[in-house]
Amino acid sequence: MNQSSNILIIGGGIIGLSIAIELTLRGAKVTVISRDFQQTATNAAAGMLAPQAEAIPPGKMLDLCLKSRALYPEWVKKIESISGIKTGYWPCGILAPVYAEKDRENYALQNLNYQWLNQAEIHQYQPGLGLEVIGGWSYPEDGQVDNRYLYESTIAAAKELKIDILEGIVIEIIRQKGKIQSIKTSIGELQAEHYVLATGAWSQELLPIPVFPRKGQMLSLKIPSDIARENLPLQQVLFGTESYIVPRQDGRIVIGATNENVGFSEGNTAAGIQELLGNAIRLYPSLKNYKILELWWGFRPNTPDEMPILGTSNYDNLTIATGHYRNGILLTPVTALLIADLIWNNKSARLLDAFNCSRFAEVSSKF
Repeated sequence: MNQSSNILIIGGGIIGLSIAIELTLRGAKVTVISRDFQQTATNAAAGMLAPQAEAIPPGKMLDLCLKSRALYPEWVKKIESISGIKTGYWPCGILAPVYAEKDRENYALQNLNYQWLNQAEIHQYQPGLGLEVIGGWSYPEDGQVDNRYLYESTIAAAKELKIDILEGIVIEIIRQKGKIQSIKTSIGELQAEHYVLATGAWSQELLPIPVFPRKGQMLSLKIPSDIARENLPLQQVLFGTESYIVPRQDGRIVIGATNENVGFSEGNTAAGIQELLGNAIRLYPSLKNYKILELWWGFRPNTPDEMPILGTSNYDNLTIATGHYRNGILLTPVTALLIADLIWNNKSARLLDAFNCSRFAEVSSKF
C-alpha cells in the first residue's frame, strides 16, 4: 500500500484530528493515521478548561492556555456545525477548595476574573463540601468540555470533510537529507508532501524528542436516580488539591486523575482507584453513596518543562505538535489554528517560539 497526499498527520487523537480539520478547511488534502484510542491522552482527560484553576504561572504557557480558552466557544460551534454532534462544552466555572491556609497561595493574575471565598462563603456557595475545606478560589471563566463527546464530534467532522482516516501503527519515519521521505506503518508505506507528528506519549518511539508517558487512571460515578437532571448537586467543577470532580450535564461525575511515572503500564489498579475515591469523597462526601459507572486509563505526553512541543523541526517538511501533557483538550483549538497557519499560510506566530523543540538543544541535535 503506497498512498500520497498533501499532508499526512501522524496521530489520530484530538490534536491530530483538529489540525487535520483546520488544514482541510483551508484547502489541503489531508490523511490521518491513528492508533488505538483506548490508550490516548484524549481518553485520559476529564475535559477541564482550567488555565486558572491549574495555577499555571504567568508566562508563555499561560498565554497559550488563555488564548485557547478564549477560542473555545467559536471553535466548538464550528466543529458542531460540521459534525452535527454536540461536544459537551460547558462554561460552568471551576471552584478550587483548599484544606489548609498554605494551599491558598495563588498567582496575582491581572485582568482575570477570580475570587477568594472564605470558609463560610464557600460552604454556602457549594453545599456538601467536606468539613475540612477552609476556603477556595472561584474561577468563573474556566469550564469544561466532555472529551469523549468532543472526540466523537471531531471524528464525525473529519469524516464529513472527507479526511482519510487510516488505522495503523507507525513503525518508522524514513529520513534523508533534511527531509522526511515516507513513513513505514503496519498497513504499508505512506508518503506526503508534508508531515505532522502528533503522536502524543508515543512520540519518542519515532523521533528522539523528550516526550514520555504519564499514566492517568480515572473513574466515573452516576448521580442517584431520584435527583432530577435540572437539579444536579454539582453545577461546576471541583478542583481540589488532591483530586478533581467534574460533573457532566447527563448525570455522570468524572473523578481524576492519578499521575504515574510507570511507562506504558496498562490497566487500572486497586491502589489507584482507592486513591481517587478517597480524595474525592474527602472533598465531596456525598459521593460515597454514588454508584461506580466505569474505570479507565490513558497516557499523557509529558515533557521536561511540562510544556508542549509545537512548530518547525530539523526537517523541512515535518511539523511537530505533541507533549501537551495535562492540557491537551484545553490547547486543542489554539494548537490547530497555529499549526495550520504555520503549514498552510507559512505564518509563524511569535507565541510558537517558546514551544519549539529547539529549546531542548541537546535532544534536538540528535535528529
